[in-house]
Formats: sequence, structure tokens, C-alpha cells
Amino acid sequence: MPRWLPKAMLLAFALYACFQFASWAFHQLIGLLVNILIAFFLALAIEPAVDRMSARGVRRGLATVLVFLGVIVFFVGFFVLLGSMLADQIVKIVDNFPNYLDTVIHWANVTFHTNLSRVEIQDSLLKSDWLKKYVQNSASGVLDISATVLGGLFRALTVLLFSFYFAADGPRLRRALCSVLPPRKQSEVLRAWDIAVAKTGGYIYSRGLMALISGIAHYILLEILGVPYAAALACWVGLVSQFIPTIGTYLAGALPMLLAFTVNPWYAVWVLGFVVIYQQFENYVLQPRITAKTVDIHPAVAFGSVIAGTALLGAVGALIAIPATATLQAFLGAYIRRYDLTDDARREGAGGRRSRDPGRSPLARARQALVGDRGEADTGT
Repeated sequence: MPRWLPKAMLLAFALYACFQFASWAFHQLIGLLVNILIAFFLALAIEPAVDRMSARGVRRGLATVLVFLGVIVFFVGFFVLLGSMLADQIVKIVDNFPNYLDTVIHWANVTFHTNLSRVEIQDSLLKSDWLKKYVQNSASGVLDISATVLGGLFRALTVLLFSFYFAADGPRLRRALCSVLPPRKQSEVLRAWDIAVAKTGGYIYSRGLMALISGIAHYILLEILGVPYAAALACWVGLVSQFIPTIGTYLAGALPMLLAFTVNPWYAVWVLGFVVIYQQFENYVLQPRITAKTVDIHPAVAFGSVIAGTALLGAVGALIAIPATATLQAFLGAYIRRYDLTDDARREGAGGRRSRDPGRSPLARARQALVGDRGEADTGT
């Protein structure tokens, strides 16, 4: 046996053990790493406001606290208002549920020539096996729901804590990071940080703009249908559909449908159809165009980045995919060398070539090119 073989085997075993340990640690800490990633982008989103307050003499920690308090108060007040409104409407729905059921049964009897009655339907529902199983499963799942709620609250507090430290200690964090890098690399890190702040701010602006457009569109529909609390519902749809990825659209559309049902059961169907159609319009027309102007990335790149982010990190990836892609694209664009373009019809297109010289036919241009080549050959000889 060669003398180096035992050492090589030991080294290979040590490297394999380190790889296994790193893989295990990464899978154990993936939740924490995702929370830190969310907190970092949240800190980038509020950093411009913190910088403005800090420039006016407010201490950075206090400025961060004030910004967070403003955001939290706004959302808490908004959801408390919606919660009280929703409770009133639920009471109204429960009181009027027999009338709604009679209306639906009458419509079914007239349309399909049936002989249904509300008493028979209620008895069949109360005595059905699936209702008993549903009640049993709901009772056994109370602990699971409580654990999920507590886990969500703990995760939200973790994100808020890290984002507070990232925003309040932003300059100190940049100094600590730059202190271990050579001067040339320090300027690159600071440039990347500024680009990330600008792109994240542009993404938040684009989301706010789409929330405004969505709120106006749904407000017009709800006002036409005569649904109560149309303004509050429009704000709900705009905010939830834009700032909660993946399932935000469905959560946003459920509440207007519920209140529209109290006015007329068919109005809920109209609201559902409008939500679905508007969502398609937003995904394929509105969002790519607004994102291309505010975040400065191509609509196809924005759409593909959202799909890739969803595949990698789920809802979190869908939320941060566009600002992360825009930051990476802008940062790499500073190091890509570009050249002057040559005049080539394959790049400009046939229409572009004809617009430059519309009076010449392709045969005349070919003859001119041939004469030019011969003239150059004669000059060279």
C-alpha cells in the first residue's frame, strides 16, 4: 500500500463527513435562512424612509421604530375595520340564511322541475355522515390549527426583529462587511447595496400602483352591484392580492363574494367572474408592463423570475423574485462590455432595411454591393 493512500482515504472521508454535516445543517436551518432573506428585503424596502428621517436629525434606531410603527398601525387598523365589518355581515348572513336557501330552492324547482323543500334538505344535512366526520376532524384539528397560528406569529416576529436590525444597523453592517474586503471590492459591495435598495423600492412602488388600479376596478364593480362597504372592500382586494403572493388573489376575492351574496346570491357569481378575468389581465398585461418600467426588467424576465422563485421558495420566492432578479441584472450589467452595432439586415429586420432605402429594390442593392466589391479589388491590385 502506498504511504499516501491512508492519508488520502482519511481526507476523503473527512470531506464527505463535512459535506454531510453541511447538508444536514442547511436543511435544518432552511426556515431561518428564508426568514432572514425576507427580513433583508423588507429592510431594503423601508431603508429610504429611514434614511430620510435620519438625514433630518432623527436617530436611526428611533426612525426605524417609527417607520415600523406606522406600517403596523396602518395594517392593524385596516384589518380591525374589516374584521368588524365582516362580523356584522356574517350575523346578517346567518339571520337571512333561511331566506337565501328558500330563494335557491325555488329557483332550482322552477328551472329543473324538482320538488325540493328546505326542511328535507336541512334534515338530510344534519343526519349526513360527512357532516359528522367533518365536525370530528375539526375538533381533532384544533391543536394543529393553534400550533400553525403560533408558528406563524413566531415567524412574523423573527422577520420583524431581523428586518429591524438590518434597517437600524444598515451603515454599521456595511462597514463591517467592507472592512474585510479590499478597497476595489468595497465599492462594488456598496454599489450592489444601492442597486438592491433602488430595485426593491421600485418593486414596492409597482405593487402599490397595481394595488391602486385593482382597488379602483373592483370598487367600480361593487358600486354598480350595490354591495355595502365598497371602498373598504376595494382596498382589501388591492392590498391582499398584491402583497400576499400565490393565494392572495383568492383571499382577496372571498370577502367581496361573501358580502355580494348578502345582496343577491347571483352577485357573488359576478364578483367571482370579474376577479378571475381581472387576475388574468393583471398577470399577462398589466404587471409585466408596470414592472418593466418601475423595476427596469423585461416583462418576460419578470414573469419567468416569478415562476422560478415560486418553484424554489414557494410564496416567498414569488414575492422577492422580481427585486432580486432586477438587482442581479443591474449589478451584472455594470460589468458586461458592450460594443457598437454593425449594420445588418438580419438584426434590423426587413422592414427596418426598407425604411432606410425604400426606393431601391433588392436586385439594385445586390448590384451595388457587387460593384463595390469589384472596385475594392481593383484598388487593391
